[in-house]
Amino acid sequence: RGTKNKMMGGRKYMKKPVIGISGSLIIDASGNFAGYKRSYVNNDYILSVIKNGGVPFIIPFNENEEVIKAQIEMVDGLLLSGGQDVAPKNYGEEPMPKLGDIFPERDDFEYGLLKAALEAKKPVLGICRGVQIINTYFKGSLYQDLSYMGIETLKHNQVNTPERVTHSVTVDKTSKLFEIFDEEKFMVNSFHHQAIKEVGNGLIKTAAAPDGIIEAVEKTDYPFLVGVQWHPEMLHDSVEMMNKLFARFIREASNE
Repeated sequence: RGTKNKMMGGRKYMKKPVIGISGSLIIDASGNFAGYKRSYVNNDYILSVIKNGGVPFIIPFNENEEVIKAQIEMVDGLLLSGGQDVAPKNYGEEPMPKLGDIFPERDDFEYGLLKAALEAKKPVLGICRGVQIINTYFKGSLYQDLSYMGIETLKHNQVNTPERVTHSVTVDKTSKLFEIFDEEKFMVNSFHHQAIKEVGNGLIKTAAAPDGIIEAVEKTDYPFLVGVQWHPEMLHDSVEMMNKLFARFIREASNE
């Protein structure tokens, strides 16, 4: 695992850390395979891991607990990717009218991945849906839609142009996130209509938007568990500082 020395042709080389990226299913809408399910992740996750020194592997969705545990055994770090809304049943609520598409089986899959990663003390990074999975795993809750907050919010879904930043976040200066970015305030992109309501047990809020929406959490009594609400992987080419998050995550996975 990690960057342990290996021998190849009589020479030592450093093994790059393997980053498992939680996958989802996409269904073909047309053509010869209409209705056919495919495993996938957005390619920006792959490119961000490679750019920052890791070896990306898609962890395909499945419902086999033994397989899920084995999948985590094979990687050095877990990246929980974006996607569907988290099912409200996971935080004790009934579905409200503005809830988006859900994939409860994927929720269970990622909770299983997270549980196995935590038991093995492997670093975890959650992005967008990923931070919401982390929060609800630790018994936190979500606003099913920003309109249910009862306040006027910023625009948190910029719809397109993912490589563009659109609103600011302010970071807690005592947090790991501040340690990584070394900036208290910076701009991010935004593609979500849900947000963290109650922060999960053992987690702390580490960043917020000007309207008060929680933009990041972390677990202070764990080597590396960080979740962000924006999409740093989509900014890996346009906002160079966003690579600092991936670089730190991958370094944590290297056992250095």
